[in-house]
Amino acid sequence: MQANKAAIKAMLINRIGDFFLLFAIFFIYNLFDTLNYDIIFSLVPFFKDFYFVFGGAYFSVLATICLFLFIGSMGKSAQIGLHVWLPDAMEGPTPVSALIHAATMVTAGIFLIVRCSFFFECAPNILQLIACVGALTTFFAATTGLFQNDIKKTIAYSTCSQLGYMIFACGLSTYDVAVFHLSNHAFFKALLFLGSGSIIHAAYNEQDMRKLGGLKTLLPFSYSVILIGSLALIGFPFLTGFYSKDFILELAFAQQTFFSFFCYVLGSLSVFCTSFYSTRLLFMVFLSEPNGSKFVILKAHESSYKIGFPLFTLAILSITVGYLSKDLFVGFGTPF
Repeated sequence: MQANKAAIKAMLINRIGDFFLLFAIFFIYNLFDTLNYDIIFSLVPFFKDFYFVFGGAYFSVLATICLFLFIGSMGKSAQIGLHVWLPDAMEGPTPVSALIHAATMVTAGIFLIVRCSFFFECAPNILQLIACVGALTTFFAATTGLFQNDIKKTIAYSTCSQLGYMIFACGLSTYDVAVFHLSNHAFFKALLFLGSGSIIHAAYNEQDMRKLGGLKTLLPFSYSVILIGSLALIGFPFLTGFYSKDFILELAFAQQTFFSFFCYVLGSLSVFCTSFYSTRLLFMVFLSEPNGSKFVILKAHESSYKIGFPLFTLAILSITVGYLSKDLFVGFGTPF
């Protein structure tokens, strides 16, 4: 029943974003007579001073297109206001959650902004709005994650928070770093979701962290992969998350504008919250005294190799891929 409600909620919230995205497409077609990326992006600078009248007021055409594109990406990438579908989307099976949160749906909004960066660079006011919304989402989702007791919901709010980092990186015109964090995030977020699935499977579908505990000795492999995923999420030095997350915060601080400093402060506070709820998850599930039923504790077992092999692969990638791909995304002279 809850899964049905979550599916309907995701559909309805995304219809809001899609509605504005369609408006943006109509505007673009009306202005350029085509939807071909190459033609549109080469012509965008010539339309900087185009305005239209609505309700007796003048509005910039490009700024309006950018605003509608951004609202479309807010729905897909779960930014504050249109974020409510994402935490509930973890109702589905764990592999589905991992796909939604790491690979398919939430990445679409970030990709839309990065792909249409030619538009956004011509609308600086909208970029400032994007930076503020991203920073607020980052902080809001990180603080909400502190109070979740469902293991998957905690990880879901962390997705929302990390998407905020990517959005405010786009708002500060550092699109390459946003894509870098997007690709890094996919590995450790998939690892965290599939690792939590392994725990839920071992604990007979128990997802409440308050009813788990003491699983470190019973599930050493699951503990190892969740530890690696959590450290990568926190941005522990030289793991995958560190390279992109640290770079986003450095660039925010280096720009020395009001909006970049606002993003830097909220981003830094969110790092603390992320560290707190990740450590809380590890403690409540693995390190504290056992709180679950005797049956679950006695019967808990590691998952089969079918679950273990993907976890092992993702764990290795969560350690190495940030270091290996940093030159591709943000190196000097990279054509990416």
